[in-house]
Amino acid sequence: MFKKVLVAEDLDSISIAVVQVLEDLKVPTIHHVKYCDDGLLKIKKALIDKEPYDLLISDLSFKSDYRKTELSSGEELIEAVNEVDPKLKKIVFSIEDKSYRIKSLFNDLGINAYISKGRNSIIELRKAIERTYRNEEKILSSDLSFSFSDKALIEIESYDISILKLLAQGYILENISNEFKQASITPNGTSSIEKRINKLKIYFKANNNVHLIAIAKDFGLV
Repeated sequence: MFKKVLVAEDLDSISIAVVQVLEDLKVPTIHHVKYCDDGLLKIKKALIDKEPYDLLISDLSFKSDYRKTELSSGEELIEAVNEVDPKLKKIVFSIEDKSYRIKSLFNDLGINAYISKGRNSIIELRKAIERTYRNEEKILSSDLSFSFSDKALIEIESYDISILKLLAQGYILENISNEFKQASITPNGTSSIEKRINKLKIYFKANNNVHLIAIAKDFGLV
């Protein structure tokens, strides 16, 4: 089993439950932080001391308070950790259930497991820890039904998401074009943007722009 684990969670009730799972699994060294900045500092110090962590368990959402922080989310923490300790195994434990966002955590940030907080989440977390230790890949809560082999969303680019976000805010083609020009995003012509929107409607089988935005919201794209 893992020898040294860091838990990044700002809610005491959740962190106590997670620590209990790790204690039940006989993990000898368990540390807990409520701020992502503190998590990154602990991981850096552990590397300097040549006593690195084996596993990071992190939430995605961290409530802001009086303290100013550089890292405000679990995603930012994991991205920063990947820069200093890319071999560190990572489990995300969160309420997020949008397939696109979860897939991006695996594909872009290289997490090992994703467990959705819910009725049986502690049991699911324990299983995920054990499976991650056995080097299994892309471990997902049983209550999340999407398939990694499904090609849906794989071809969606940041350019498409930018269009969808502006459409969701009520922007029309000309407005989107102007925004893209100001941000030096290309292609930024109205014709190119319209073609991309039509492609997205075909891709998501949307009847119109309103339907497209509704689907995008369901997937967690906007």
